[in-house]
Amino acid sequence: MFVDSHCHLSFPELHGRISDIRSAMRAADVESALCICTTLEEFPTVHALALAHDNFWASVGVHPDNEGVREPTVDDLLRDAELPKVVAIGETGLDYYRLAGRTLAQMEWQRERFRVHIRAARLCGLPLVVHTRSASHDTLALLREEGGGQVRGVFHCFTETQDVADAALEMGFHISFSGIISFKNAEALRQVARSVPLERCLIETDSPYLAPVPHRGKTNQPAYVAHVAAALAGLKGLEVEAVASATRQNFHRLFTLARVTAGAGST
Repeated sequence: MFVDSHCHLSFPELHGRISDIRSAMRAADVESALCICTTLEEFPTVHALALAHDNFWASVGVHPDNEGVREPTVDDLLRDAELPKVVAIGETGLDYYRLAGRTLAQMEWQRERFRVHIRAARLCGLPLVVHTRSASHDTLALLREEGGGQVRGVFHCFTETQDVADAALEMGFHISFSGIISFKNAEALRQVARSVPLERCLIETDSPYLAPVPHRGKTNQPAYVAHVAAALAGLKGLEVEAVASATRQNFHRLFTLARVTAGAGST
């Protein structure tokens, strides 16, 4: 059984298709999925998905790329973290890929938002779902500064270098791989995936984006996480069942509440 550790089922491409998505998950032996929040405005929809279905869970957080949205406080995040089936803080982090003419100094608002999430994760004990793009140096620096070794979590949809992976692993984080590892031009990332210990790996779709081969170019969905597992198994010279089992155990070990509250919702 596979677990999709990161998907956006609240996004319009997927939210109107939940019944079909769940049927496809069952057919592909995908056990469960973590529904990721990207704004506080979106959180009620994300949380409702987790409450309505026994194999969905939710996170709470504000994506670093989102501007013009409600800015979270530590108290906001802590309050929502106490709700049933909320198992993670994020998606959060830093993204300098689209500066739109701004300097890195002008991105302090993004760094402050990340600090708020790290502080909330440290206080409530939930794992942190980290997004980093073109910002790995500052991402790692803030985790060291604010986390102080007390924050665990995952670098999701990992696309960074071996050095960044090593630093994340040293801080106790997991590394999650998406369908990108199946893309033709991703050999450098495949080399990183080979090196990350299986006991620290997760798999994800990041639906509705980044559909893996053989579905590249289509709208992604949690059922396709089985193809991510197959790609990772090929890189590590393992049977896909071994990767499925290990990443499922890793997910439930990291997101402990997902194990404790399994079966809490309806089907």
